[in-house]
Amino acid sequence: MKHVLLFSIIWFSCFGCGRCQQVFEVRTIAFYNLENLFDTVNDTTHYDDDRTASGSGRWTKERYTRKLENLAKVISGLGGSRRAAHPDILGVCEVENREVLQDLIEQPLLQSANYAYIHADSPDERGIDVALIYDQEHFIPTTYHFQKVRLYDERFHRDKTRDQLIVVGYLDGEEMGYIVNHWPSRRGGTQKSEANRIRAALVTRQLMDSLRHEHPEMPVIIMGDFNDNPDNKSIKQVLQTLSVKDSIGEYQLFNPMEKLYARGYGTIGYRDRWSLFDQFLLNRHAVRSRPGRFIFWKSGIYAPPYLVRSTGRYRGYPKSTYVAGKYSGGYSDHFPVYIHLIRQVD
Repeated sequence: MKHVLLFSIIWFSCFGCGRCQQVFEVRTIAFYNLENLFDTVNDTTHYDDDRTASGSGRWTKERYTRKLENLAKVISGLGGSRRAAHPDILGVCEVENREVLQDLIEQPLLQSANYAYIHADSPDERGIDVALIYDQEHFIPTTYHFQKVRLYDERFHRDKTRDQLIVVGYLDGEEMGYIVNHWPSRRGGTQKSEANRIRAALVTRQLMDSLRHEHPEMPVIIMGDFNDNPDNKSIKQVLQTLSVKDSIGEYQLFNPMEKLYARGYGTIGYRDRWSLFDQFLLNRHAVRSRPGRFIFWKSGIYAPPYLVRSTGRYRGYPKSTYVAGKYSGGYSDHFPVYIHLIRQVD
């Protein structure tokens, strides 16, 4: 795995021509599955018994504190800029409540980021939610909405899952939309559970259509743990994704992670196989060059050596909090992903 360190201001120069110098500002958008960021309090409304001191995970205050410190270390370097290494906007999933988000952004390594967040409790049976964390110096949210994803099992009983979060706001003065996802898992088998992710994709598609109707020229960035790979039906067909940004039409989306997946890269490993569930999808207004506007520049998987397990059966995998049910004191079972947006400076 490789990651790229960038500066908040970058220069492109033509050889032998000082007049050709161009200066760009860089903003980083990232997504991170935080792998069950739970506090130690037993919530009787959700199944979180494993994440208590008396539960199977022996989730003590000390382990919770270490988890927060570990995640803060990752996030503080995820932006890769000299000015401020943290991302300007960070979508997250698998958070229990507002309290854990507040504890996270108050970590010493993140205090300089001036972070705030958007969150609401979802109906998910495990009690895990999505949220958007943002640097208040660079992003001002104007509207947001949590959209339910209604699923039903074979007996027509409600299968409660995570909401999808839609946020519209201004990134350094430019209006942008964001949709944060954590689609249904593959529990029960990939094929058996596929219909649930297709349903989630249809909800995302409807949200995109609504944003396009209300904001025809607005860049929109979809991010999340989709529990599907770039070539699966939910992504490729329902959301109509392409791996080449120059040919994106009005109803299509650019998937910068597709080429990474084709080269064997992934964000989570399982049974000696990589999956790239954590992805970014962008509409055409986020990739087309327009004067004075942010556009997509680069994407990547953030996997510095300290995040990678170096020995044992799971060598090369992310250093997760638990391994085979045993506490290991790691970070997350997913690598975070990021994109860089650039805008030319006059």
